[in-house]
Amino acid sequence: MTDFDVALKDSQDRLKEDLSHYRNVMYFLGANVPIETLCLPKTIESILIDDGCLRVYDLINRDFSKIKGLGRKRLALLTSRLDEFLSISL
Repeated sequence: MTDFDVALKDSQDRLKEDLSHYRNVMYFLGANVPIETLCLPKTIESILIDDGCLRVYDLINRDFSKIKGLGRKRLALLTSRLDEFLSISL
């Protein structure tokens, strides 16, 4: 392998890393909206706000089972609204 080939491979790897980072940043920027955007019932919104979730990006990669007050039905509604939001907006 020549020096040019090594430099090209390094450049391609760095470009892939940069694009991955860019996608991740854009993903979170797209979710930088209030949780009210999800049109959840006020009880679920209150539970989330009390737990410190003010923006949609606060919900990403969060373990909802550790949030007190979210039963199976509320959890199902929350995850479906979050999935819908993320599939449409991002």
